[in-house]
Amino acid sequence: MQIEESEVTISTPDGQMPAFLYQSAEHGQKPGIVLLMEAFGLTAHIREVAARIANEGYVVLAPDLYYRELPNNKFGYTEVEQAMAMMYRLNFGKPVEEDIRAAIACMKSQADVFSEKIGVTGFCLGGGLTFLAACKFSDEIVAAAPFYGMVLDEWIEAITDITVPIYLFHGGVDPFIPLERIQQIEARFKELGKEYTLKVYPDADHGFFCHERSSYNHLAAEDSWHELTQFFRKHLQK
Repeated sequence: MQIEESEVTISTPDGQMPAFLYQSAEHGQKPGIVLLMEAFGLTAHIREVAARIANEGYVVLAPDLYYRELPNNKFGYTEVEQAMAMMYRLNFGKPVEEDIRAAIACMKSQADVFSEKIGVTGFCLGGGLTFLAACKFSDEIVAAAPFYGMVLDEWIEAITDITVPIYLFHGGVDPFIPLERIQQIEARFKELGKEYTLKVYPDADHGFFCHERSSYNHLAAEDSWHELTQFFRKHLQK
């Protein structure tokens, strides 16, 4: 399938947020997926993943969540300290919520998108924000799939507001999200009787999906891709 990439601009309360839109050259309505970037920014890798998801039959939107810090807001995978510093400058309260809300609204407004069939996924920083999207915008989306996202305490409390199916992917030796934290998140889902799937790859580290990172785990990346595509097919393509 030939995938077209275009640039779009999303209006937010804090200004204009650039984004990349990916869709088949054969236009026609499809479900939409918002892809939220890693702590390293809207990298070439994330854009490759967006095109890969689009090739599965979706329109994909990848917003630049570091737009407040343009133009020098992307980092190599060895520049961990700089990336973490920029990530922690994000306001994870209302400003980031408004960014995600605006991205979902932009996705819904696309002529080739079924506005009632929107999914969200993301990696690292974007994994945490995918979790947040499920907490805050379950009435706007139909499925969420966060990859190794750090989850704040208040988001664990907000699991009560999640009403969409969610599939969480984690690495068993992730130093940023220890198994105790994953178990705490799962216990909350169980306690509330929520629909969720959790997959922990025992020997996988943080960032296991990205082939450009030293923590890349081929088996975990291949399996999680298969699981992700099946999950979205079930909830968005039916």
